[in-house]
Amino acid sequence: MGKIAFVFPGQGAQVIGMAKDFYEECQSSKEIFASANACLDIDIEKICFEDEEKIHLTEYTQPALLTACMAIAKPVLEIIQPDVTAGLSLGEYTALVVSGVMDFTDAVKLTRKRGIYMQNEVPVGLGGMYAVLGSTKETIDEVCQSIEGVSVANYNCPGQIIISGKLEGLEEAKEKLTAAGAKRVMPLKVSGPFHSKMLVGAGEKLAEELEPVTISTPKIPYVTNVTAEYISEAAPIKELLAQQVSSSVRWQESVEKMIAEGVDTFVEIGPGHTLTSLIKKIDRSVTLINIEKTEDLEKLRQPL
Repeated sequence: MGKIAFVFPGQGAQVIGMAKDFYEECQSSKEIFASANACLDIDIEKICFEDEEKIHLTEYTQPALLTACMAIAKPVLEIIQPDVTAGLSLGEYTALVVSGVMDFTDAVKLTRKRGIYMQNEVPVGLGGMYAVLGSTKETIDEVCQSIEGVSVANYNCPGQIIISGKLEGLEEAKEKLTAAGAKRVMPLKVSGPFHSKMLVGAGEKLAEELEPVTISTPKIPYVTNVTAEYISEAAPIKELLAQQVSSSVRWQESVEKMIAEGVDTFVEIGPGHTLTSLIKKIDRSVTLINIEKTEDLEKLRQPL
């Protein structure tokens, strides 16, 4: 049998009602929500279960999604343990908690700050993100390098790459990529140019928040977005998390790295199935399991 990876979605996966059945049925999940509420200045339960407006605002989305994913992960960990963890952007914080790198309370407080810093770093209307479908990494890299203020935010999977930066630069990139044969280039409904150099300042502010946080040696290795490499030591983690805010998310490379290291089963933990869909496009030979509802736990009680 091969190795098992737990993977966690990032911003965009959030939905009203996420993890509510776990909250109602599993004591360990309910305790996660209680811990979040005890250390934050917001009502996480209300945001996750009722507040349609706040759940999509970055400063609230980030701690809410982390809490929901950890609430789902707790009962999963009572059934099975991973060999490695990884998360897409914000999802990396859930991976860090599961890997034993940081306490959940530290992680949820950091994501609250991270969301505020990312939201406030660039005035609304100056930057954004576009999805590029049906083009190549090489073509997109070349176009981005030719336009000031535009860079790749996410290398998601073959045929799906996200670019980020100044709006006027993104429009120029759209024209060039369409002319170069891209099937679609379309703006995303996001509030800022995330994972671009316009967010360097937010990363610097986050670095200050990280200074007093205790970072432990991972009990389970995780794969970092910034380099797509396994991290098994504590030393580089704070710097990587600060860089992650403005660096490209190397998700395709991360998945390929885990497969090369013997992973043949990916368990996506959290609302939706974004990562399951991406991984399927990267390698159809692996086993994919999605845990979103309490009934999904039965999938883990079968032989993997």
